[in-house]
Amino acid sequence: MRLRDVQRLELPPSADMHVHLRQDQVMELVVPQILNGGVDTVFVMPNLQPPITSIAKALDYQSCLRSIEPRVHYLMSLYLDPSITPEVIAEAAAAGITGVKMYPQGVTTNSESGVPADFLKAYSPVFAAMEQHDIVLNLHGEWPGRPPSDDISLEEAFLPELMKLHEKFPRLRCVLEHCSTAAALDAVRACGPSVVGTITAHHLYLTGDDSHTDPLAFCKPIPKKPSDRDALIKAVCSGDPKFFFGSDSAPHPLAAKIETQSDQAVPAGVFTQPFASQLVILALEEAIGRGFLEEDEVTQDRLEQFLSRSGRRFYKLPDPATEGPPKIVLERTGETIPTSIKSADGTLEIGLSRANAPVFSLSWLT
Repeated sequence: MRLRDVQRLELPPSADMHVHLRQDQVMELVVPQILNGGVDTVFVMPNLQPPITSIAKALDYQSCLRSIEPRVHYLMSLYLDPSITPEVIAEAAAAGITGVKMYPQGVTTNSESGVPADFLKAYSPVFAAMEQHDIVLNLHGEWPGRPPSDDISLEEAFLPELMKLHEKFPRLRCVLEHCSTAAALDAVRACGPSVVGTITAHHLYLTGDDSHTDPLAFCKPIPKKPSDRDALIKAVCSGDPKFFFGSDSAPHPLAAKIETQSDQAVPAGVFTQPFASQLVILALEEAIGRGFLEEDEVTQDRLEQFLSRSGRRFYKLPDPATEGPPKIVLERTGETIPTSIKSADGTLEIGLSRANAPVFSLSWLT
């Protein structure tokens, strides 16, 4: 397959294993966009206001999401805080909760009640229960506070903790979310098969310069050097089942992103949900165009592995049918990404990443 020459492409539905669907009006606007991005399965983040720390809240949230778009499969998670005990983990497993998300304190949106730096000691009984009941631990892998050296990122500063966690709980299924450095990829590779990593679309095309100059490109973890971006691209095309898609699509009202006062922090998050699959493919096309990737490095099988099959396999979900519907169909029609999406009454607008970029049009074959 020569990706830049392809006019029509059929793929199994994507599985987006890291989404922020928010709540209230933002939720109502964003959830219907999931299918537009070629996705039928999502792992939902719990950092709402207040965060989802009980099984009842997680199931209520799942019910709300299903009422908006019942054709999507929602994998639910709890927010790790002191209320999550080994007993809660046992109940969560029985209730069908998929994972527990660990946020270090203060590293990203709604993480103020996250875990302290000594989380491994504080939560070892919980991690032991998760290992026993086969609940996934989803890690926002950044060090809370300043890194020990200005030469390393918050993500790189966190990686020794990942290795300690894996050494102590080798059967605990862990996801290092939104890998943004070559070092993070190496750390995941160095662990056993129970440790994997998600890669976003936006970390395949953004660098730190973009994130520091464009509020719509500002996110956590901050995109890093071009060499880190290129290492992520290579991982996507490698066919390595340790790495799969998690968009970390994170919507914020456009006014909050671009009208923030000088004494206020820009909210972290890049919104990609309506074009989640298309943006991954666009980033690979661009990598070929600048000579970083060879045409034969991007194959249909490797695209399917990254976007769909590897994530489902890790989460012990059925493999999508290899023949017949449902499938997503991508075609070149001249479509470009709009600047934003808006609510029907016009009171809410959310800015999109890569406005005006050319992308495949996407439809569903059912």
